[in-house]
Amino acid sequence: MTPTPQHPGAPRDLVGIGIGPFNLSLAALAEPLTAVDAVFYDQRPAFRWHPGLLLDGARIQVPFLADLVSLVDPASPWTFLNHLRARERLFPFYFAERFHIERAEYDAYCRWVAGRLPALRFHHRVDAVRWDPARALFEVDHTRLDAGPGAEVPGRTHTRNVVLGIGTEPYVPDALRPLADDPTVPVIHSADYLGHRDTLLAAGHITVVGTGQSGAEIFLDLLRHRPAGRERLHWIGRTEAFAPMEYSKLGLEHFTPDHTRYFHALPEGVRDRLVPAQWQLHKGIDADTSAAIHDELYRRTLDGGWPDAVLTPAVRVRTAGRLTATRIELHLEDTRQNTRGRLTTDAVVLATGHRERPLDRLLAGLDPYMRRDHRERPRVDERFRLVLDPCVTGSVYVQNAETHTHGVGAPDLGLAAWRSATILNDLTGRNPYPLPARTAFTTFGLASGQPRVPSARRHRTLTPLADGI
Repeated sequence: MTPTPQHPGAPRDLVGIGIGPFNLSLAALAEPLTAVDAVFYDQRPAFRWHPGLLLDGARIQVPFLADLVSLVDPASPWTFLNHLRARERLFPFYFAERFHIERAEYDAYCRWVAGRLPALRFHHRVDAVRWDPARALFEVDHTRLDAGPGAEVPGRTHTRNVVLGIGTEPYVPDALRPLADDPTVPVIHSADYLGHRDTLLAAGHITVVGTGQSGAEIFLDLLRHRPAGRERLHWIGRTEAFAPMEYSKLGLEHFTPDHTRYFHALPEGVRDRLVPAQWQLHKGIDADTSAAIHDELYRRTLDGGWPDAVLTPAVRVRTAGRLTATRIELHLEDTRQNTRGRLTTDAVVLATGHRERPLDRLLAGLDPYMRRDHRERPRVDERFRLVLDPCVTGSVYVQNAETHTHGVGAPDLGLAAWRSATILNDLTGRNPYPLPARTAFTTFGLASGQPRVPSARRHRTLTPLADGI
């Protein structure tokens, strides 16, 4: 069990900011390491994973083995299989033969883990992070939000290291932001879909913007709940087609540690060109969802006629405006024909994805120490540490904020356990979680030969892990 500090003012070894799946993975793997004194803060009252998208039947795109810990420690008490065993659901899962679990089940698993880890502190908003050169420690200012009605209790924790896991935020295109920000206009982001589904279904005409997986799932859900012949649905997006997600076995090797290390070693300009070119590895539509949409549309043709549903790729929203209290006008452009048109609708769902949350506000106090690339983005080294001035002796690790340095695997759940283990190996200076030297049949790059595993450095501020596990 994670030890408590020797006295209330004792510095921690690690403070985690944000408790999403990635920092939850780190907390689970850190829990048995008796020499690591860690605490994790999140302003939310409890763990929830994309609650607005927990649609019936919607599955995560990685196998259940890509849980919080299994790919580096399958004997951990925090595996998905142990969650099933604790809930007496292991035999039903065995007979269900599910390699890819539903999104709601993954959320339930994560909540089960979060409810049992003593290092987690919900209802705590982190306000600032600074470096104290006199004490050679980071200062993490936070506010406790559940102290009572109208009460907020400020606090400060000193720590030798920090890990940022603040996740992503919904992305709204500039053309639609004024409408999305107006609570009286039925323009909502897909992240809030379930909370507004009844209102959306009551609308006369609905437009879904975005042709990725969330757009496909929402279009399918709306289609299934609309009467045949009166669907009144329109699905548009900027991609050239309703493209399938790359899910071949060799294609999936882009989500291995081998590819992550290869990508990190590439020049900055090459990395910047490669990330958008690999969009279909993670932004397409999975084959089952695509087939389900086609099956549902086909079923509605059995009595003759076509469903009142329009699916149009290669279209972008130039501008948008409000016609009346209940009508919205979208100004569209066909990116291939170079033609323009207008679409009048009663409600819009923006399945326009998520973007990494900016670190600048939270890390404003560290700005003098941070090293940036040519585009003013934080530099992140091979072990997921922000590159800081050498006078800063502690480390700031990042989770899911390093796509520009580590590639498309940064937000992938399948790399969560490996990245957490890499961080803990580096933090402790030992290898409590030995990592494989090779993870892919593909050899990425002519100069690489056998992939190189980053060696852990000895961290002078931690007790050696003689009995760390």
